[in-house]
Amino acid sequence: MSIWTSFWDVIWWFFWVYVFIAYLMVLFSIIADIFRDHTMNGWVKALWVIFLVLCPFLGALVYLIARGRGMAERSAREQQQARSETDAYIRSVASTSSTDEIAKAKALLDAGTISQGEFDLLKSKAMAAG
Repeated sequence: MSIWTSFWDVIWWFFWVYVFIAYLMVLFSIIADIFRDHTMNGWVKALWVIFLVLCPFLGALVYLIARGRGMAERSAREQQQARSETDAYIRSVASTSSTDEIAKAKALLDAGTISQGEFDLLKSKAMAAG
């Protein structure tokens, strides 16, 4: 056995490990999508899971062909909902009241950092936002 044979055996092994990990990622995505879909009843979900267990590659391929578009739509909808919730949380935590904004602007005016016109502009923006 030469060194080249063992080298290509290692390359071949890495290839199959990559394929196996990619398959697991697809399988977990499909299973998550099955349980995320609220239009399917429990029996249909159970049949899909059984099909995926008994015929893994064929089951994954059939699922992706038959329900791939809906899978993408459900995933996009879930990501949009998560983004909206995150944005709402950030706004609730990061926002300051209009009173705080006006107080900060007044401190800048008193320190001479901004002019009276700039203070009036900041005050009107704070009042409009509040």
